[in-house]
Amino acid sequence: METGSPRDTDAPGTEPDGTTPDRDGPDRPEPGIPDGPEPDGTMWKGLPPGLLRMRRMLLVLWLGLLAAGTALLLGLLAGPAWAAFALLPLALTAWGWVLLGRNWRSWRYAERADDLLISRGVLWHTVTVVPYGRMQLVEVTSGPVERHFGLASVQLHTAAAATDATVPGLHPAEAERLRDRLTELGEARSAGL
Repeated sequence: METGSPRDTDAPGTEPDGTTPDRDGPDRPEPGIPDGPEPDGTMWKGLPPGLLRMRRMLLVLWLGLLAAGTALLLGLLAGPAWAAFALLPLALTAWGWVLLGRNWRSWRYAERADDLLISRGVLWHTVTVVPYGRMQLVEVTSGPVERHFGLASVQLHTAAAATDATVPGLHPAEAERLRDRLTELGEARSAGL
């Protein structure tokens, strides 16, 4: 099953040495992200590239509008020299482009026998473990922008609000499959408590 993750060693575009072609920089292995299964058999799945495209499009749209508005207002009110401050949102766009790519690559999830693992974060790495027996509600949500890009999110609600988790940017079919599987496993585990 193709997950669209650049971490899968058999995914198209993956080099034999485990590096992935990166549009944001040179080819290099992802730091701290193992290729394939971990020693304990955990198979990680990454998020599809549609989420990255959506986030980057929103970044360019909003900061592009900010740059145009800044240039227009400062150019008309303070003079053309002040309109150069419109370059600041454009520089922020370039920086955000790279950061969004790193953030997208950091998100992954794994279905294990008794729990779901969700890993995310570049500077502050977070791994959330959600036991199937503690899940009270699993829902699939998709806003208008997500629907336009063919994406959906799976939200997991547990008795303890601190362990609520979300897996964003999945294909709708994968989100529904994950919801159904987690609901089934949650009912089986909670019946055994």
